[in-house]
Amino acid sequence: MTPQSLAIILVFAPLLGALIAGLFGRRIGDFASQAVTTGLLLLACVLSWTLFIQWTWGGLEAFTLTLLPFINVGDFQSAWSIRIDGLSAVMLIVVTSVSALVHVYSWGYMAEDDSRPRFFAYLSLFTFAMLALVTAADFMQLFFGWEGVGLASYLLIGFWFKKPTANAASIKAFVVNRVGDFGFALGIITVFWMFGTIEFAEIFPRVEELASVGWSFAGQTWHAVDLACALLFVGAMGKSAQFFLHTWLPDAMEGPTPVSALIHAATMVTAGVYMVCLLSPMFEYAPVTKQIVTLVGAVTALFAATVGLAQNDIKRVIAYSTCSQLGYMFFAAGVGAYQAAMFHLFTHAFFKALLFLGAGSVIHGMHHEQDMRKMGALWKLLPVTYAVMVIGTLAITGFGIPDLHLGFAGFYSKDTIIEAAYAAGEENGIAYFAFVIGILAAGLTAYYSWRLAFMTFHGHAKWGHEPHDDHAHAPAQHETHDEPLPDAHDHGHHHAHTPHESPLVMVVPLLLLAVGAVAAGFAFVEHFVGDHQAEFWRGAIFTAPTNHVLEHAHHVPHWVLYAPLVASMLGLAVAFYIYVLREGLGARMAAKEGAVWSFLYNKWFFDELYNATFVRAARGLGDLFWKVGDQKIIDGLGPNGVAAVSAAIGRRTGKLQTGFVYHYAFVMLLGVAGLLTFALWFWQA
Repeated sequence: MTPQSLAIILVFAPLLGALIAGLFGRRIGDFASQAVTTGLLLLACVLSWTLFIQWTWGGLEAFTLTLLPFINVGDFQSAWSIRIDGLSAVMLIVVTSVSALVHVYSWGYMAEDDSRPRFFAYLSLFTFAMLALVTAADFMQLFFGWEGVGLASYLLIGFWFKKPTANAASIKAFVVNRVGDFGFALGIITVFWMFGTIEFAEIFPRVEELASVGWSFAGQTWHAVDLACALLFVGAMGKSAQFFLHTWLPDAMEGPTPVSALIHAATMVTAGVYMVCLLSPMFEYAPVTKQIVTLVGAVTALFAATVGLAQNDIKRVIAYSTCSQLGYMFFAAGVGAYQAAMFHLFTHAFFKALLFLGAGSVIHGMHHEQDMRKMGALWKLLPVTYAVMVIGTLAITGFGIPDLHLGFAGFYSKDTIIEAAYAAGEENGIAYFAFVIGILAAGLTAYYSWRLAFMTFHGHAKWGHEPHDDHAHAPAQHETHDEPLPDAHDHGHHHAHTPHESPLVMVVPLLLLAVGAVAAGFAFVEHFVGDHQAEFWRGAIFTAPTNHVLEHAHHVPHWVLYAPLVASMLGLAVAFYIYVLREGLGARMAAKEGAVWSFLYNKWFFDELYNATFVRAARGLGDLFWKVGDQKIIDGLGPNGVAAVSAAIGRRTGKLQTGFVYHYAFVMLLGVAGLLTFALWFWQA
């Protein structure tokens, strides 16, 4: 079978599964729906790995396969295509591997839900949209996949649609992403204005030629490439939950845990990073935008890491961890180390999906409890989950020994990003700022990651009675409960039941992801960012002749290599002291409700700020148009005003209609008399 045939099958197999389960799920039943969607995803996964192996070791060359026309309006031409190169090959295995394992895992996690055909249809629909995005050969198909994953995200976050909180979270995700997508659409328009085409193969070779083109507006001349890239990056900020447009991601935890692992950890939220790396030929000639990307990424990494310190919901901690790790990827791309950004995207998919599904295993074993204050002492009762969660924690904290070049997956990718930021910082102050933030965020990541592990698996058992650990006296905060409504499946919070290990169908995906969290970095470091990176990417990522940041990253001072490890070990030591050696210290610290703790616990008050500015302002504007403009002015002077006058006239004239014949005869007589009088006057005149 040719690579072209493999590509067609793997892209459209999930769509076929989604159609079968979505349209015929009620007829064919739960088992058949699950089997069809999961089987087709496993097929897509196998074919993706086949293409990736052929690309990495088989000498497969990049190709674009045009399938059918998409949009043809004047010069605006778009065809549905499948583009296979180094970038898409990496994304294909990330998307299909995580999605296939999530499908398998969901057989156990969603076993009690009576809407499984719909759930598996949504999962497969999302996967198809993501595959369409990463194989796009032009901006139009990229935008199609971009909006497709947004739609699927909306459906999956609000899967338990009878829960008000789930509906609110899905709407919030949809609206916030529309803000970003507005900038994304403007960016595509700017690109079309500049190049007269939206096809990547026609745009990229001409970027250097048109790099000096300006766009005049409001008396200013704007660098057109910078403007286009900045607008496109706004879309990436929304999709990848970067600072200012991040507020939707933690609330998205209202969806089932497998959804969190698939969409909000490993695939959809990385679309923005992928887009920036895909457009590296443009971003290399947009120096101002690259600095913006670096700054936003660094601030996001710090912001999310600080908020993660004070959260109690096990899924929310991991969600903020996702925001922080995405920040690393963006500032890597901002300093020009696109290869390192993609490498961290690749390794992050394994250990973050592992952590989310591991958290789902804990929630399942705890009878759908998500509050870490009500856990503890679970390591003996959930030994496999505990082991894989520790592996995931070691991976995300980047544990490894630099001189031995040996460590977990995050060690290779995250440390490369930090080293690249230092190397770029010699000429770029913002890059050096990102380096410092990267070190600080590494320490904070270690603290909140090990805090999660210690609160969940160590200490005294807190299930079965009121919490007495970290933040026990904190004010109540909205926590998500990963369960459908009582009228669907009331799992409840059966604290009296002993926590239990998850079934084999959930454990096997955890073990496979654990292998990736251990070995993905070591196995592919040379291909992504090492000596073989040029041969591996083969032009899929463009770096300008003046961009030597990745080369310089391999020759940084020795202390730079050890700085992330030292920061991570300090974070581990502090977490071990507070939550193991001095168990209960966290609760006493939280009970003081200090200003710093309140600031972090309430997520820098972003929700309150946005509610006070945008939500209330929009509601006030709506009330103004509705109650004043519509009701009082338009309706008052228009339909309601005319109707009121007509009704008043009708009421008064209605009194003349008495129903007595002699009244009507008298009126007729008056009429005749009047007519005769007029006739006589007219004749005499």
